[in-house]
Amino acid sequence: MARKGRAARLTERAAFQPPSGRSLEESSLTERGLAAPEKKTGRILLIACGALAREILAIKDANQLDHIDLTCLPAKLHLYPEQIVDAVEGAVAKHRMTYDTIHVVYADCGTGGVLERKCAELGVEMIAGPHCYSFFEGNETFARHTDEGEITAFYLTDFLVKQFDAFVWRPMGLDKHPELRDMVFGNYTKLVYQSQITDADLLAKAKDCADRMGLAFEHRHTGYGDLEGAMLQWAGGARD
Repeated sequence: MARKGRAARLTERAAFQPPSGRSLEESSLTERGLAAPEKKTGRILLIACGALAREILAIKDANQLDHIDLTCLPAKLHLYPEQIVDAVEGAVAKHRMTYDTIHVVYADCGTGGVLERKCAELGVEMIAGPHCYSFFEGNETFARHTDEGEITAFYLTDFLVKQFDAFVWRPMGLDKHPELRDMVFGNYTKLVYQSQITDADLLAKAKDCADRMGLAFEHRHTGYGDLEGAMLQWAGGARD
């Protein structure tokens, strides 16, 4: 049977199954992240946020980047951005002696440039951009939206739609005090859902999130944006 082309494989990414024994439940990615597999000679390791695990593994699978491994830090670190830099440094130190090449799949993520300086100090490359909303949409496109005045949008990705209560509703206390909704979201005008895969259930849930927040709703199907290009560059190109 002929092997499917990359474009065809990318359309099937929603059905992607993780490697045996590696759970991709969103709650697990939020709390614990994803452990790296055992190292083999000549491989590349990506150290990433747990919120990006599904997307990275789908890109890896679709492009047959079999020489890339992935480990993820808990996605909940985004609630405490001051902890991200130390966590990344610790992960690099843990794997530096067993992997030939390491890349960091975190954007700045609220660290104020500290993560970028730490990665430079450690000699590891990180993905460009202020946050994942930017590189999913494409950093140039996202910057243009910002320049055009889109500064009152609240963004959700596939992962954050699934984990809306864990990352937004409960941390902001709205599960116990819903009457604070207008005060919490009063400076926003719309919710922008940046979808990575096409999923009617996720789209409906994203619309419900906007309704709960009292915001207008906009859907942009971004796919994987600059994330896929960065991975292909690190891997040396797609293997078709």
